[in-house]
Amino acid sequence: MRKQFESQLTLGTTPINEVKIPSKTRSHIVALVAALQHIYISPKWNSKVFSLLAEKVLKDKKQTGREGMSLWEMFVLAQVRLADNSSYDDLHHKANYDTLIRGVLGVLPTDYSLGKQYSYQNIYDNVSLIDDQLLIKINALIVEVGHEIFKKKEDTPLRLKTDSYVCETDTHFPTDYNLLWDSARKCIDTVNHLRKEIEIPGWRKHARWKSSIKSSMRSVGKVSSGGGKNKDVRIKKEARVYLEKTRSLAKKIEPIFNTPISTVSIKILALLESLSYYEKMLVKHIDLVDRRLLKGEVIPHEEKIFSIFQDYTEFIKKGKLRPNVEIGKKVAITTDQFDLIVDYQIAENQSDSQMTRCIVTRIHSRFSIQSFSVDKGYSNQLDRDWLEGFIPEVVMPKKGKRNQAETQKEQQPKYRKLKRKHSAIESNINELENRGLGRCPDRSWKKFRNYTALAVCAYNLHKIGRKILKDRLAQEKKDKERLLKLVA
Repeated sequence: MRKQFESQLTLGTTPINEVKIPSKTRSHIVALVAALQHIYISPKWNSKVFSLLAEKVLKDKKQTGREGMSLWEMFVLAQVRLADNSSYDDLHHKANYDTLIRGVLGVLPTDYSLGKQYSYQNIYDNVSLIDDQLLIKINALIVEVGHEIFKKKEDTPLRLKTDSYVCETDTHFPTDYNLLWDSARKCIDTVNHLRKEIEIPGWRKHARWKSSIKSSMRSVGKVSSGGGKNKDVRIKKEARVYLEKTRSLAKKIEPIFNTPISTVSIKILALLESLSYYEKMLVKHIDLVDRRLLKGEVIPHEEKIFSIFQDYTEFIKKGKLRPNVEIGKKVAITTDQFDLIVDYQIAENQSDSQMTRCIVTRIHSRFSIQSFSVDKGYSNQLDRDWLEGFIPEVVMPKKGKRNQAETQKEQQPKYRKLKRKHSAIESNINELENRGLGRCPDRSWKKFRNYTALAVCAYNLHKIGRKILKDRLAQEKKDKERLLKLVA
């Protein structure tokens, strides 16, 4: 039975509100712990976070069985992973041996014993239960906590900045011939796993198949990346050999789906489903390689796949004269004057200008907006007119040539001041990438969304923690000066 947190503290364990956090430090983890401790000891925020976690994690669960990891422990470990861009192995070590993290987890013993220990699998299984929909709600609460700390006046309207960048997926640079190799390799590996469950004749030399196809793939790559005489002829020659081998593999796989199975299990069905997908990718990339290398066709962008493992991956070009190519997903973030991320959106094959209305509509339903700034990538006359209808100050530079009225508007001191301040979001994006959202190591669409949401929460908690430590250090300095005056 999972609990919010142990209502009765274990004997010999340090209470979370008594964990001593150093004020003068540059550590990301210390700032995160300071923010988490603030949330935990504030009944107002503590209850709201726990109610959201309980609604998601405890929904439809019976109040019986062994005690699982508490909701607070799940939340803390999920944030620690992204605050310092840690792998699960690093997180496992920190959960068991980092005294500051164990203190905010509520499992730090007061004696020299190890106390509660977490297994790797326990951490992995529990942290993954917090999904992106839950984290969006939790991040909204974290932003409220931040505004309570940062704002001098409660009704201060927000000054927003929006920009996008590419969060890379964990994949190699895609070409049709190496994706064909990926498909062939996974087909052979899946068949080999399937042979352990059911009898499939004719696959004794599966390792030889893999070696032969890989050799042909390397030959195609070597010729295509090199130079020399008759390059086109040599590419076509190697491509024909490569395609002949992969077509033979595709024909060899087809009869497997008609193989009689005496006992059907979930494992067998899962392997057959995986084999069906990889066989489909194999056939698709045989066609693409044939059309491009042998027939000389230009493959339309919408027909291409950039990863057979992460099919949501996009091939994104940024810039015009010298385009920078990135493999991943575009993420648009919106920050306020306190550098907190109040909203984010993962683009679904969308340009920047197609996301503006969705972003502003979501934020406007929650906050009062004083200003909103974007770069030229978001420029759209209809969106600009729409924004100016309810936002006092809008910075949306026009693409191309401006008329006299537009030039005068963009040269106004207030407009230019806001435009200069917009560049601060580049610093926010850089910090977010350092929190772990530069490249996502998790390999599914669901996990990519979860990872993005966790990174945004960890970023905001880090900002809040930095402010708490800064205020605490200033107060300590004042107290010291006051004490010195009394002594003098």
